[in-house]
Amino acid sequence: MRFYPEPDYSHGKIGKTAVVLLNLGTPDAPERSAVRRYLKQFLWDRRVVEVPRPVWWLILNGIILPFRSGQSAKKYASIWTKDGSPLKVHTEKQALLLKGYLGERGHEVHVTYAMRYGSPSIPSVLNKLKAEGYERILILSGYPQYSATTTASNFDAVFQHYQQVRNVPELRLVKNYHDHDAYIEALRQSVLKHWQTHGRPEKLVMSFHGLPKAFLLRGDPYHCECYKTARLLAEKLGLSKDQYLVTFQSRLGRAEWLQPYTSNAVKELAQQGTKRIDVICPGFIADCLETLEEIAMEVREDFLHAGGKEFNYIPCLNESPSWLRALAEIAEQHLIGWPTMMTVSLREEQKQQALISRSEAKRIGAPL
Repeated sequence: MRFYPEPDYSHGKIGKTAVVLLNLGTPDAPERSAVRRYLKQFLWDRRVVEVPRPVWWLILNGIILPFRSGQSAKKYASIWTKDGSPLKVHTEKQALLLKGYLGERGHEVHVTYAMRYGSPSIPSVLNKLKAEGYERILILSGYPQYSATTTASNFDAVFQHYQQVRNVPELRLVKNYHDHDAYIEALRQSVLKHWQTHGRPEKLVMSFHGLPKAFLLRGDPYHCECYKTARLLAEKLGLSKDQYLVTFQSRLGRAEWLQPYTSNAVKELAQQGTKRIDVICPGFIADCLETLEEIAMEVREDFLHAGGKEFNYIPCLNESPSWLRALAEIAEQHLIGWPTMMTVSLREEQKQQALISRSEAKRIGAPL
């Protein structure tokens, strides 16, 4: 069957609105087999790797998956919690709290989450919303800075799913919020809270996830949006240009990626006599392998072994109230025009309209 079966249709039913918070994903367990499944799905995405498929299939299945799966599983094990993957735990909490923050603003919406790779998958979540009668869906990516490798890949998965749906709901997509005032303010508060406890560093390093340089040259705006986020945050903190540094992490393969590389940059700072640095990762809204293991463990070691004396990692925004307020504000701006704020009189009016519609549908013999 080309299309998924539709749920029973009921005339006059009041459509509901949902917000879906999307993030990258995570293995189901810190084990080789689970990590292999996750990496295979992630690295086979054409948005992530643009190498011709036959060549990339050989590299992925013959080299990367056999060797990288075990190494990555050990890294995941080092950050795994009793509740599971930190990324999944934080994303689930963010979705739950976002519903409450939107409710305080008067919005009657359902909020859930999905992962681009792994579970809960985007198709499974969208199918569930369909079955539960949600006819308006706001897709809110967990990537402040847009990139074809992340945000567009999320959109691909949403569009591919709805190619198999007969009655497609109304959709809205949040492309980015890298320069949104509330997001920048949440970052500012996070940094200041850390400094109130630990004091200020000699240098604040803002580390973003890397991309192959070729993607920038082909028109991906991610690099520029990262620098704008960094500039706005530095201005909010009152930092001069020599008090902060923008870097990029998480390289894969031998091709040139966006520079400066985080690992190399912190080593150079230590070798130049910088004794203390603080590192924040503004491109991640929730702590994950790339922040907790790569930055807080590996990059810390790089800095200390190169002669640095003090390294502090500033956690991601996670469930901080300032961030949840910002996320609610971002979502609310994209909900405008949808009937999510219902007064008592409007509720009664819609109920009456539903009864009239049901009566008319029964008169003409239409299915209820």
